Amino acid sequence: MKLGDGVEQAIHSVTMLSCLQPGSTLSAAALAEFHGVSTSYLLKHLQAMSGAGLLEAVPGPKGGYRLARKPEKISLLDIVLAVEGPEPAFRCNEIRLRGPNPYTCKPTAPCTINAAMLRAEQAYRAELRRVTIASIMEELYAKDDGSIAARTNAFLKINERRSAAGV
Repeated sequence: MKLGDGVEQAIHSVTMLSCLQPGSTLSAAALAEFHGVSTSYLLKHLQAMSGAGLLEAVPGPKGGYRLARKPEKISLLDIVLAVEGPEPAFRCNEIRLRGPNPYTCKPTAPCTINAAMLRAEQAYRAELRRVTIASIMEELYAKDDGSIAARTNAFLKINERRSAAGV
């Protein structure tokens, strides 16, 4: 199974947004710059995550994006579904009913290949549902020698848009 580049960009962006001070935002351009990706492509995924209720889009000069939920309430599955959509990766088209030697009667049982693929997808989704942004950040900081935090903090010091109200 291959997920699009947007999933990686979205997950990295959400982890970066989880580092913001309360009420602050980051622009799509800043997120794209930090990760070395296209702003327009990333913006599409930020908007999808905003529409899914994962991010909040804040308009205006201090605007940008911030988390709409706490990091422990955002799973990798939430992000994947926001970016890629809810459809299963495998879609059975019942090709066993086509070709020069198809089933002669309508099958009464589901396709065993489809059933196996759906079980695998359920396991995959269960694992993505289990992993949250908070757990990723905990693991990251446990392994960090300080260089990742320093790089992130230096970037945020320049690019974080702090709200005057400190929402």
